[in-house]
Amino acid sequence: MSKAQETETDDSAVPSDTDAETDAEAVVKARDLTKRYGETTVFESLNTDVENGELLCLLGPSGCGKTTLLHLIAGLEEPTDGEVVFDGEKVDGPDYRRGVVFQDPHLYPWRSVRGNIEFGPDVRGEDADDERVDDLIRMIGLEEFEDAKPAELSGGMAQRVSLARTLANNPDLLLLDEPFSALDALTQMQLQDELIDLMDELGLTAVFVTHDIEEAVYLGDRVAVMGAESEGIRKVVDTGAENNRDSEGFSEKKREVLRLFENEIDG
Repeated sequence: MSKAQETETDDSAVPSDTDAETDAEAVVKARDLTKRYGETTVFESLNTDVENGELLCLLGPSGCGKTTLLHLIAGLEEPTDGEVVFDGEKVDGPDYRRGVVFQDPHLYPWRSVRGNIEFGPDVRGEDADDERVDDLIRMIGLEEFEDAKPAELSGGMAQRVSLARTLANNPDLLLLDEPFSALDALTQMQLQDELIDLMDELGLTAVFVTHDIEEAVYLGDRVAVMGAESEGIRKVVDTGAENNRDSEGFSEKKREVLRLFENEIDG
């Protein structure tokens, strides 16, 4: 996965994408993005990119707008002002090429593991690719459970099925909204490792929403740190490929990100 240079981000200006090569590699470009709900401004004139092949984490406290930004990229909501461009086209609604994985797996209880994975293509009026579904079941390690119903699955298994269902549509961009937050710590760590493996095996680009600093630093090629309500992106931090939780480099990156929340902690 790609690693971008650590970048200070000023929400009032377009990111330092004057480098044409960097701009060309961006799969997603958010430009002068503003979102308001009535009188409440979530963020204003926000600019950010998602580079091809990277996992960008959106990190911040509740109410900072990270899920709203994810929904705007997905086309599930419309911006008040500005635009999101995906693969050279303005986002104006949902598209299976931008696959979304939510915190709740939302599996269909009457469908088996295989049936739930096949649902993505089914809803688009296409037959599921049996070989693709077989590969996904293998990748998520549920070969022995493909005929099981959701009630027979653990929370971690159910989230794996939700991820595989999204991947069955062959998305170009994976958008994940705190998908592991309801799971126990050990299962979270296991699924984080599995997500990294899937990213590498399938050559995916992803945006991952989290409020967990350790998760963001471990998973993300870059971490977009979002500030308090209406502040937008405070800084974008390059993690330096620190995927070793025991390394000093990993601990230092966590401290670097934590320092960006000093005002919230002190307050």
